[in-house]
Amino acid sequence: MASSSRGAGEHRPVQQDFIARIRYSNALPPPPNPPKLLDIPSTGLSSGQYTTPGFASRLAREQPLNIEADAELGMPLDLVGMPGVFDGDESSIQAPLQAQPIHPHDRHLLRPLATLGKPNVSEPSVSFLRRTEYISSIVSKARPDASLRGLNSNPLQRQAKRASPEPDKDSPAYVKRKIDQSFVAAAANLKDKSRIRHPTKRNLKLVEAYPLIPDRDAFPDSGAYVTIKFSNNPVPASTTYDTRLLSSILRPIEKSEAEEAAYQAAAEAHEQDPENNPKPPTSMNYDFFLSDSSIGADKFRKMFDVDNPDRYEESLYTHTSDSGPYFQFSRLRAYETSKETDLDHERKYDEEVILSYEDGSGRGQKAVYYYPVMQRSTIKPQRTKNIHRTIPGVAQEDEQIIERLDVTVTDPDEETKADMERFKENPYSYEEEDAEDAADRHQNGRQHSSPEHRRNGGASDDEDADGDEDEI
Repeated sequence: MASSSRGAGEHRPVQQDFIARIRYSNALPPPPNPPKLLDIPSTGLSSGQYTTPGFASRLAREQPLNIEADAELGMPLDLVGMPGVFDGDESSIQAPLQAQPIHPHDRHLLRPLATLGKPNVSEPSVSFLRRTEYISSIVSKARPDASLRGLNSNPLQRQAKRASPEPDKDSPAYVKRKIDQSFVAAAANLKDKSRIRHPTKRNLKLVEAYPLIPDRDAFPDSGAYVTIKFSNNPVPASTTYDTRLLSSILRPIEKSEAEEAAYQAAAEAHEQDPENNPKPPTSMNYDFFLSDSSIGADKFRKMFDVDNPDRYEESLYTHTSDSGPYFQFSRLRAYETSKETDLDHERKYDEEVILSYEDGSGRGQKAVYYYPVMQRSTIKPQRTKNIHRTIPGVAQEDEQIIERLDVTVTDPDEETKADMERFKENPYSYEEEDAEDAADRHQNGRQHSSPEHRRNGGASDDEDADGDEDEI
């Protein structure tokens, strides 16, 4: 407090407050990790290197983490409890051939990143969220030229009806209308080919168009075809394509009693508890045979060409013996199924078809024919059987390996032709024979087998899918 005087003999006290700032210590604790000196090249602030956000991120990526890892990298592997590992059987540590089914609750976790986030506003709206439409002929706001139009218009003339709303895309009426429009557009495009435009390459022009029709005369006895894909090249690598692969032969190997019993046990376990027991794969083993020369392979294909008038000539055969002429095929190696997809007769046109071009000079019209596929298989060199052969204690079965095939081409028998005619009349189903016809066949010494049985290897070893006999 201080005092001051304004005049002689006049004293008045004046109060003044002094504010003192008090600062408390707030020292930060030392960092948990010791400091580390980094060798950073000095390029100066003018380069802008130290002011970018990626500078610190790059330093963090370049500096390795000081983590001490043991010899097993934190994941101990105990091979003692895995059966057959030390005997050469690696099936217990390999991934299963057939993936486990995904639970419906986990499907949302497997969505791609592109589908996450905000919904796409450009998607078409659904039927139950359709915009409200008002049915009224009264104009809400009169236009300036409404009076002029009223003088020339006929008051008794009725306005045109409003177009009906577009039906739902899943309704039968919408599907039928779109199908009818596709036929009308196809007929118009065939009359005037200049109307057809490529969706992306505008400079391309249509030269010729062919109808896409089914070839009902080429149904095999099983009602569909089988596509087989090799996991790797079966012949040595070369700069030219080996035409012998077009005439190769895959001979199914019959399963042993132990393999058939194991498959039946796995199938029964799957039927009883399909959630815990996956469906066993229908794996097959094959012997792959190849012609010794490309000339013999070409002659073999000529005998299967229905448009070749000389396909019955015996001069096409490459070898001759006392029993008659034949083609010779040598065994290359054994294969096993790595992946297989089976369909039924109702779905054999849905996923994959085979296309064949016919120029009109042969038996059919000028068109592109398509054929159904009911089984797709991917095969790889046989490895599972070779592993089982090395396991001690496993019973080794005597396996007869055929090193050469002598093949003679003949026409299909009457039973095979009857099966082909059934599928020609109704491609989507197969009518089984009744009990009386089956009994008559059995009495005559002709055992009947369904197409499914022959497709799965139920036919004899000396008869292929087309009814041709192979002399071994």
